Amino acid sequence: MAEAAKGGPTPAEPQESVRIAQAAGITAIGNVTSRVLGLGREVIIAHFFGATGLVSAFRVASIIPTMVYQFLIGGMLSSALVPVLSEYASAERREELGRVVGVIFTVFGAALAAVVILLEALAPYVAWLLGGGFEPRLREVTILLTRMVIPAVLIFGSAGIAVGTLYSLKRFTAPAFGAAVYNLGIIVATPLLAERIGIRSLAVGVLLGAVIQLLIQLPWLRDVPIRPSLDLGHPALKRILLLYAPIAAGLVISQIQIAIDRNLASRTGPSSIAWMANATTLIQFPHGLISIAVSTAILPSLASLAAASNPAGDEDFISTLALGLRMVLATVIPATVGLFVLSRPVVALIFEHGRFTPFDTANTVLALRLYLIGLIFASVDWPLNYSFYARKDTLTPALVGAFSVLVYLAVALALIKPLGMAGLVLADSCKQISHATTMLALFHRRIGSLAGHEVTGVTLKGAAASLVMGLVVWSVTSALGNFVPAATLSGRLLAVVVGGGVGVAVYVLLANFLGIREIRLLTGLARRLCPFCP
Repeated sequence: MAEAAKGGPTPAEPQESVRIAQAAGITAIGNVTSRVLGLGREVIIAHFFGATGLVSAFRVASIIPTMVYQFLIGGMLSSALVPVLSEYASAERREELGRVVGVIFTVFGAALAAVVILLEALAPYVAWLLGGGFEPRLREVTILLTRMVIPAVLIFGSAGIAVGTLYSLKRFTAPAFGAAVYNLGIIVATPLLAERIGIRSLAVGVLLGAVIQLLIQLPWLRDVPIRPSLDLGHPALKRILLLYAPIAAGLVISQIQIAIDRNLASRTGPSSIAWMANATTLIQFPHGLISIAVSTAILPSLASLAAASNPAGDEDFISTLALGLRMVLATVIPATVGLFVLSRPVVALIFEHGRFTPFDTANTVLALRLYLIGLIFASVDWPLNYSFYARKDTLTPALVGAFSVLVYLAVALALIKPLGMAGLVLADSCKQISHATTMLALFHRRIGSLAGHEVTGVTLKGAAASLVMGLVVWSVTSALGNFVPAATLSGRLLAVVVGGGVGVAVYVLLANFLGIREIRLLTGLARRLCPFCP
């Protein structure tokens, strides 16, 4: 442990680095596929429907299944489901794991079915709550779309429980690609149905995607003998609910914030929610590819280390978290800078065609750049949250979440009148910053210091290399504009491909020169996974 205190890796860290990098790599490949298909989904939506009020109505309706899923399943997944199920994941306890999962499927399936029935009855009130600023015609469309997509709640929930089970077994492939295939629903349904049923084709796509997402998980659970059971007294269920209770309380506040955000956004113009959603799609690309992939990969290891009773457990725990943070920072910092520099050609290339206008591009770029202010903090926040979940402390992240929502509301209400949509996006970035910095301070106070684990060094080196990379990319794209007009399709494509390629090359070279080991590890893994690489 003395070596770790001086900043070097512990003896087990190289092997753990490779294992985590491989798990993160699988998750990242799935995330890349998901984000690419997600961009394809957004391209189709923009092409057929632009950034109109109808798209904003769909965004409001489609977030309802997501909100319910996050409240009942998603928030429980990493905070309670994986840590508890991991204790039953060994081969000799597979029968017991099947019984536990059967109880979870039955209990939460019944709860989700009841929620679906309730939401169908309350759809007009839900539409008013989230889109109260819409004109009456748009609100009627929102009610219709809400009733169409609400059954997806039950399907999403079942898929989420399957994903939690697979994570506990350290099977990352099917969950990684589950989110990817979900996007196929809209990609398939919209071109086929848009001319006949209009915006309702997007709701059909949501349902189709949810079914595909569930079906892809099930074959990977064939060796788990799942039997439905309504055993409300099962000790594992009690522990999951006990761990989840603080998260649920925090999520109530978080969901209220989302509802207020959508309601306020609906009052800043009919297209604001559509612009914000397009920007969020682009933000989620590096966030999902990097932060979520790494966090998912380290959670089982953190949970195992937290459960260990050896005296060095805390030091190994901190070392594993620091490894995850270094991986996140080494990659998300350049991604943030690169996306900021290339934001205009990226948005124009992806969205500006069909009914999506240059005015829509300008507003989406504005939202994207303001969201980028909080991206690094949001990415660091995930591993920090997971470190508390692994130690079965779900109360702390919940309380910090409630505090960050108050920060959001204070900033949003202060800025919405002078800045409109931009004020809401800035408020969201302030929320991410407050949450991440608070979680970092609490980790330092309650668990231990990250000093000596090179997190600060990687941050400074990554920032320096990223700034140089950003200047190079800006210079290259500016020079390209002298030969190919930036407003043309070829000009946008050239800026994104050449600018992005130059940016990656420059950053990798600088990172290797500065000795950022995580980039060497990830580039080495990429070469092993790529069949065409030397």
